[in-house]
Amino acid sequence: MASRSPRISFLLLPQLLSLLLLPWASHARDAISPGQPLRGNETLVSAGGGSFALGFFTPPGSNNTYLGVWYARVSVRTVVWVANRAAPIRGPLDHNARAALSVSADCTLAVSDSNSTIVWSAPPAAGLGLGRDCTARIQDDGNLVVVAAAAADGGEGERVSWQGFDHPTDTLLPGMRVGVDFESGTNMTLTAWASPSDPSPGPVVAVMDVSGDPEVFIWNGDEKVWRSGPWDGVQFTGVPDTATYSGFTFRFVNSDREVTYSFHLAPGATIVSRLALNSTGLLQRWTWVESANKWNMYWYAPKDQCDAVSPCGANGVCDTNALPVCACLRGFSPRQPDAWAMRENRAGCARATPLDCARAGNGNGTSDGFTVVPHAKVPDTTNATVDFGASLDQCRRLCLANCSCAAYASANLSRAQGQRGCVMWYGGLEDLRVYPNFGQDLYVRLAAADLDSISKSKKKVQVITAVTVSIGTLAVILALIGFFFWRRKRTKSRLPGPNKWSGISHSRGLQSEGTSHGDDLELPIFDLETIAAATDSFSTDNKLGEGGYGPVYKGKLEDGEEIAVKTLSKASTQGLDEFKNEVMLIAKLQHRNLVRLLGCCICGEEKILIYEYMANKSLDFFLFDKSRSMLLNWQTRYRIIEGIARGLLYLHQDSRYRIVHRDLKTSNILLDEDMIPKISDFGMARIFGGNDSEINTLRVVGTYGYMAPEYAMDGVFSVKSDVFSFGVIVLEIITGTRNRGVYSYSNHLNLLAHAWSLLNEGNSLDLVDGTLKGSFDTDEVLKCLKAGLLCVQENPEDRPLMSQVLMMLAATDAASLPTPKQPGFAARRAAAATATATEDTSSSRPDCSFVDSMTITMVEGR
Repeated sequence: MASRSPRISFLLLPQLLSLLLLPWASHARDAISPGQPLRGNETLVSAGGGSFALGFFTPPGSNNTYLGVWYARVSVRTVVWVANRAAPIRGPLDHNARAALSVSADCTLAVSDSNSTIVWSAPPAAGLGLGRDCTARIQDDGNLVVVAAAAADGGEGERVSWQGFDHPTDTLLPGMRVGVDFESGTNMTLTAWASPSDPSPGPVVAVMDVSGDPEVFIWNGDEKVWRSGPWDGVQFTGVPDTATYSGFTFRFVNSDREVTYSFHLAPGATIVSRLALNSTGLLQRWTWVESANKWNMYWYAPKDQCDAVSPCGANGVCDTNALPVCACLRGFSPRQPDAWAMRENRAGCARATPLDCARAGNGNGTSDGFTVVPHAKVPDTTNATVDFGASLDQCRRLCLANCSCAAYASANLSRAQGQRGCVMWYGGLEDLRVYPNFGQDLYVRLAAADLDSISKSKKKVQVITAVTVSIGTLAVILALIGFFFWRRKRTKSRLPGPNKWSGISHSRGLQSEGTSHGDDLELPIFDLETIAAATDSFSTDNKLGEGGYGPVYKGKLEDGEEIAVKTLSKASTQGLDEFKNEVMLIAKLQHRNLVRLLGCCICGEEKILIYEYMANKSLDFFLFDKSRSMLLNWQTRYRIIEGIARGLLYLHQDSRYRIVHRDLKTSNILLDEDMIPKISDFGMARIFGGNDSEINTLRVVGTYGYMAPEYAMDGVFSVKSDVFSFGVIVLEIITGTRNRGVYSYSNHLNLLAHAWSLLNEGNSLDLVDGTLKGSFDTDEVLKCLKAGLLCVQENPEDRPLMSQVLMMLAATDAASLPTPKQPGFAARRAAAATATATEDTSSSRPDCSFVDSMTITMVEGR
């Protein structure tokens, strides 16, 4: 018999392993009852889908034990609820096997340590625990509930006497609410962990403010960090992304019983999603990606500098697509003009003309009126008044009848016209912003004089438009007549001659081939004769520079407009596809910090792009020349950094497409006559699909020294690749030094490593370009340095998004920014990549110290 025991044990091994590896298996219990506590080394798993587990845990980096709820079927332990977060059990979990969660006969839930000392307890709702059998259960939605059985007299059925969903911690799960339940007196808020290793309540909270028109605020201590905007019947007015979600439904209740917000999964949806507030003040929505075995963040707030609470002060309006982002409302001017000129906007704006309140009592005699601010996230509604019974027209009259009323807007856009109710604001309009294609109309009250100036301005525009249309029509008629006579005189074929620029391109449109975005593009087409005349037959005197694509010339059209003419040489690395790609992209993009495309020409083998002329050439023209870099004072450099960041944010997030540039560098940052930066050269850019987070390519293009490590070595690129390039540019702007070469005064291979080392040593200001002669804002330099180093971190997931970068630049001080991790040493990788990409090892080849300045294209064989 003894000899058969090993065989029996071997046969039972698979079953034993399955019991160990499947904690959600049917044998696992999901509840505790009086006398049957949950011990420190045990776990409850929800019945049904086995989605959630309840047990004791010790966070990484901590020395305390907590009771928490986490996802049972997600490989990365993600805790979504903690019971005793303010009263931890001292010591790690392996020292607290005798800790326990128990439920008493009167339905009181309690956590005790190994000495049976109660550290946390949750009493039942009044009157629900006495004389009943009580059970505590973890449900499959993640809710820990205490259930009181039916009353002994049989009069009342089973009741929930306490539930964890009424006491959220840092995470909102589907079905969990944020807000106030007036009946139970429960205020359900999200409170972030103190740190990733400390679940204790931190200073960052998300709370529903029920005064005025209810909205959610994020607070960091006594400071408001973010505002959701009020619920407009469809979504929060400060969360435009909500309209793009699929698989979710959203519920907002505003009644005498409760004011709450919750989200729910659509029927049949299998999404694993959570909304979490972290210790840095970010509210983030995550979904679990099973195929990638990781959490994917696809929404967060605050997202940009206009998401900060009232960055432009009272009566100021914030627009991330404008430069500067803050402007006063029509009829208002800065309260502190000098501070406003320095972009210190918190003081806000004041009325240019006082309101006519002398006759405002009857609401009809006042001469005040309203101007419309479209696409608005309406102002802070804390002190606003909501009237769901008033129509918009009634709201206008009510507002005019009250001299303190400053603006009004619809309250509920989901209702029919005339039944939407309205919100009215009194005093200053705080925290107002606008979006490109989202938001609602806000009606701002103005004095008659200001309304007259707007009316006159509109009439002037109408007159100018009418005159322009008339002149334009006449010009078209004359042009057609002239064209008719010109065609009669023109020879049917091109005459041979020494001037290779004779002839004309008859292209009427440009079509992108071999791409999913192959729609015809309406773009001005220039003929070669016009371009040749503008550039004096491409005279070398007009040559502005030359890149891998070919020379660029300065030109002047017949109407006097100055242009930059980019020609594509036959030897260029940019082929016809890249040329069409650049035309298709730039023509559809409009932003202050992107170069503007005026037209193009394809005639035979000649491919030409015509841009607006940039009077100050490119950033590298100034930055890396010691005599010219003296013209770049710190204020100018800081504005250039901000401008590049806004342009890149537009490409990544705010434009009609999501675009990765792939060749961002100082030579592709052009400067206009006011030193405003404009991103150029989109030949290598790629459009990302709505579900793409990264793309792997066999064709690596770009410039070493600016290329992200994962792209240079593995061909993987994403918006984080551009973020890396931006970080390099920021460090170059600060130092006036290229990211290449071994520094003679350090052991570091490149600028990134050198900057990171000095930051850790506390000697960051040693990096600043000597041509500034110490004339700079120390805190701005440190903010830019930290932001730059955060952008060039080795791991793409550690790098911020451009919206976060702009928030960093708008931060009050550098100390509030995270500490950067080690940067990606791209030059070191570049040397390795170059060694494998070619067999040319001649002495004429640049050594690895300078390889990062080369523009390269690598094509792997199939």
